[in-house]
Amino acid sequence: MSKIPKLRNDCFTLPLGAFWNPVDDALSLLKARLSCVVEKESCFVQDSDGRILAKSVLAPRSHPPCPNTAVDGYAVSGAISAGAQSYQLLDGRAAAGEAFAGSVSAGEALRVLTGAALPAGAQTVVLQEDVLIQDGIIEVNGPLELGSNARATGEDITVGAVLLKAGHKLTPQDLGMLVAVGVSKVEVFKPLRVVVISTGTELRAPGSEAQTEQIYDVNSPMLSAILRRWNLHVIEFGIVQDDPEALRKALDRAAECADVIITSGGASAGDEDHLSAILNATGTMALWRIAVKPGRPLALGVWNGTAIFGLPGNPVAAFVCLLIFARPALSQLAGAGFTRPEPLMLPAAFDKKKKPGRREYLRARLRSGRVDIFASEGSGRISGLSWSDGLVELTEDETSVIQGQLVRYLPYSSFGL
Repeated sequence: MSKIPKLRNDCFTLPLGAFWNPVDDALSLLKARLSCVVEKESCFVQDSDGRILAKSVLAPRSHPPCPNTAVDGYAVSGAISAGAQSYQLLDGRAAAGEAFAGSVSAGEALRVLTGAALPAGAQTVVLQEDVLIQDGIIEVNGPLELGSNARATGEDITVGAVLLKAGHKLTPQDLGMLVAVGVSKVEVFKPLRVVVISTGTELRAPGSEAQTEQIYDVNSPMLSAILRRWNLHVIEFGIVQDDPEALRKALDRAAECADVIITSGGASAGDEDHLSAILNATGTMALWRIAVKPGRPLALGVWNGTAIFGLPGNPVAAFVCLLIFARPALSQLAGAGFTRPEPLMLPAAFDKKKKPGRREYLRARLRSGRVDIFASEGSGRISGLSWSDGLVELTEDETSVIQGQLVRYLPYSSFGL
């Protein structure tokens, strides 16, 4: 199997003159510059939940595969006209998995159970509650249309139909449909491998002791947990100190075992922002200054053919940038296409003023059909992430919101969380 080519070193290069990029422009650039970087493999259907189809799936047989009965009752030939009708009850029956060997002619009826294949000659089923049986004769009071209480061959799925297209992320419901029509294996993309790195000398690993001037590494466990929810293969590298050589070595190791590297911190232009400096020195760095709050700087680059997403070190900004920018990009790299959630338009339970020219994402919570926002917009208030169940998106042109006004609400569930 041929190997998918690595990314070009210039895939994140911005157009000349670009400085502050609107959010939609940044997303359009990501969509245009990125493509699938993972190979394909075959997978048993029962093991494929959450995997991304690499090849469209066609139905190998119809569903149902033959005409069958939808109820317990009696199968007859043709429709039943108005008024009282009598039918000779045949010996035997048809049950699910137990077909009747004979046939049903005009004036005859056969006992059938739900899911049974309709016997030859029968097209209509009478509910058992609607018949009177006496001395081998069943009596029915019509009318009943032809085909009532029966399912036709392929009325749900016809043989050869396209069930699911390439790029679709399989769900448990999909697995049920595939098995129903006899699909046993599917061709899927291998899971995208993502290395997660937190940078900063001030960081301490969860569970270790931290001095007053030190902080715990929030980003590694939070971002890794999100990526796992997206069915990505996560490799945690933990904390890398603010040391250029240590970071270079970490990036070298990451490029050997991953398709994508996600870092947090060190992505701006400060003295200790070594990620930016290292990527700039190799000629593979693009610092995308995006007109967004929280976030702004997003360091993008390629290291030994592996894409790097340099997220802000602030946990709130890292969280938002991962959802808004990295998620659709990772989806594209994983073979599922560039996916963005559709916002819900819901009434606001808050008032707010904002500056024009940048897009803002506010931690929000939906209650009783109205959307409220976290009391503080400070990106240092990490408790707002736990408090919220979604984001309110205010576009670049919006300058104020009043209570009752419809706002764009993005529930975390729309991001796969």
